[in-house]
Amino acid sequence: MSKLNKDILFLIFEELKKDSKTLFSCLMVNRVWSETVIPILWRNPWCYNINYNNKVHLFAIIASYLPDHNKKFLTRQELPSISRQSLLFDYMIFCRSINIEIISNIISIGSPLNWNQFFLQEGFYNVIMEKCYELKYLDMRSINHQIFYFPEAKVHLGSLCELKCNTSIDDSYFYGLARICKYIQRLIIINNNIKTYYGIVKLIEVQKNLKYFEWKDEFSDYYFVENAYEEILLELEKKADLIIHLRLFFQFVCNEHSILQKILPKFIKLKTLIIDDFGYCSEVQLKKLVYHDLEILNIDYITISTVSNIIENSGGHLREILLKHNDFADYEENFSQDTLIFIRKIYEKCPTIEYLSIVFSPSKEHFNEFEKLLNVCQNLKSLLLIISIIYERETDEEILKNGEELLNILIRSAPFNLREIRFHDDFKISLKNLEEFLEKWKGRPALSILTSDPTYNDNDYVKLINKYKNDGVIKDFIYDSRENIYFSYEK
Repeated sequence: MSKLNKDILFLIFEELKKDSKTLFSCLMVNRVWSETVIPILWRNPWCYNINYNNKVHLFAIIASYLPDHNKKFLTRQELPSISRQSLLFDYMIFCRSINIEIISNIISIGSPLNWNQFFLQEGFYNVIMEKCYELKYLDMRSINHQIFYFPEAKVHLGSLCELKCNTSIDDSYFYGLARICKYIQRLIIINNNIKTYYGIVKLIEVQKNLKYFEWKDEFSDYYFVENAYEEILLELEKKADLIIHLRLFFQFVCNEHSILQKILPKFIKLKTLIIDDFGYCSEVQLKKLVYHDLEILNIDYITISTVSNIIENSGGHLREILLKHNDFADYEENFSQDTLIFIRKIYEKCPTIEYLSIVFSPSKEHFNEFEKLLNVCQNLKSLLLIISIIYERETDEEILKNGEELLNILIRSAPFNLREIRFHDDFKISLKNLEEFLEKWKGRPALSILTSDPTYNDNDYVKLINKYKNDGVIKDFIYDSRENIYFSYEK
């Protein structure tokens, strides 16, 4: 293994690029391994799940690149010493990313004082602009320096492909980047400060290759601002022929939703459509949505019939349909028939579906259609299952019977790829039926089960679940709230 040539090693290490622990171990094998791993580790050295606040060796490497006046400053301030020994590698030439917050955390090792940190950051960003020839990724949350004014910024930031930022940043930063960065492919915006977004609008306007756009509201309280998103949405409309991934997580419903409904049909190249808190909207507008390349669909507050219509007009590429089926039975007139059509559309139009949330009535016809779905959709990895009872409440005996029928169907027809089942508390499964199901599941891949029913926290259930965990039949059995069973799907 240690004598494999560099090309083979590179391909192996590329597969491990997110596993920093393994890559660090590979550094110690020999020089060839080390020379192959270093460029991968340093392509984006800020992306690993480690505590950067105590990485003194990273601070030492960064500090070694600083100009002499910065090094003298460190010495005068009695900050951590910088080794005079030459580095084995020119690490920074491999770097293709900037993460402002993590770099600031590393630099804080040098001094707890804000002014000292600001001074050292300035020196380091100058180094980045000199050494990092093809910057691809910038996370500029918490930024304090207008780095686009640094020497060589125009050359090096011009290659930027992905930008992550928040709206608390002054508009001048966005205007500065808009002069340089015109080929951003992924733009992710965390909306944590409601204001006018003219700088962001300008940045979107100049982009010539924007493929992925994500907007996520993050507030501690509920806000409502009239026309808050209008300019953003109208500028996105002009990029509709470019954008293939659209993810919008709105915290509040406002008039912009009518604008969004109007412009959505123009995004004909979409592969991903995720909209949270979409609001109650015009079915006429939504039925115009035709996405032949759609792979991921996740829209909040949308009717079953509308989803079926979108599926009908898709090109058969859908891999994920994750919907929040809250109270559909209460406000959809033809709920029972609509859910039958929905199930049929899945197995007719989405044979390669992998992640699916599904709601239906506990009728014999629905169970039969669900079993057909399982037989056709052999790539299914995860199911969220919801039973909705219309008009009258079922007895406990009937509810348990529904749970038993569902488990029997899963044993008979669940595809081998199925790894996860999520149950809302509309399903009740007796201890006896659960044990029979788990016993018959033996020989399949370990199953993760998530439920919002606290019944399974009872001692008898816990004892049974732990038994089958120890046997390797169950990977996880998690009780959580209804909301988390939905939201933990978000990627």
